[in-house]
Amino acid sequence: MNKLALRILSIALSLVAVASAQDVIPLYPGVAPGSTPATYPEKQYFSKVWNEDVVTNVTQPTLTVFKPSPDLKIGTAIVICPGGGFMALSWGIEGTDVAKYLAARGVTAFVLKYRLAHTEGDATEEFRPLFADQQKFNALVGPVIPQSIADGLAAVTWVRQHASEYGVSPDRVGIVGFSAGGSVTAEVAFHYAPAGRPAFVAPIYSAGLVDDVPVPSDAPPMFLAAATDDTLGLSSKSVDLYQKWTAAHKSAELHMYAKGGHGFGMSIQNIPTDHWIDRFSDWLQMEGFLNK
Repeated sequence: MNKLALRILSIALSLVAVASAQDVIPLYPGVAPGSTPATYPEKQYFSKVWNEDVVTNVTQPTLTVFKPSPDLKIGTAIVICPGGGFMALSWGIEGTDVAKYLAARGVTAFVLKYRLAHTEGDATEEFRPLFADQQKFNALVGPVIPQSIADGLAAVTWVRQHASEYGVSPDRVGIVGFSAGGSVTAEVAFHYAPAGRPAFVAPIYSAGLVDDVPVPSDAPPMFLAAATDDTLGLSSKSVDLYQKWTAAHKSAELHMYAKGGHGFGMSIQNIPTDHWIDRFSDWLQMEGFLNK
């Protein structure tokens, strides 16, 4: 059996192992802090540009819960932050596919819809031209980034506070994020309050580094992955973050792949990045988070 067939079989088994009914939980009661009532609806659609299901125009953050089957549950939970340049969420390969993989290994997964910049048309078509003009891009997404980060912090805190309802330990709640969601994850790693301290953090091809902020004295272990040929030129961000973490004598593991581009997530390209999630699983096992 070839690698592609094995991966497809693994995904199929993951689907079997995850409870079918999933809960969608509002992160805040009412309007999100710092926001005003939205005058436009959230959208979810298939993007031909990204070849992926995406979510845009998020104004009311939610957590979508993927519960492992009772016989697999190990007491660990994770918040998953999909990427998309703060303009969209790559809902499948950086969200629900990750959740299903981890739930099949006993982890209770919470996919976060964090607040995004308002876009009128197809955000995935608009992203590349805007990103090429950093002034326009920053003007659009800059105001929402603090809100996105606040949602990441609130999500970890919420899961910790409600851990007993899901049969998990509040001291085994971590966070993983991709690209823009990786930046949210990195910010959580630096700025958590005691009630929202993540047990582990995993910024995957993160879009940014927190500058001039000290690594917390009780910083959690960190896992990073990216590709050297990142098409947005962001690979060095993961290296910088790894070096900052290790310079503070904190535990970190970095996987830098030769190929994979940006946004590989759970996609199958028949190259080593297809298996970053397996290395993440190995790391979680080593750190004790995949043990009951």
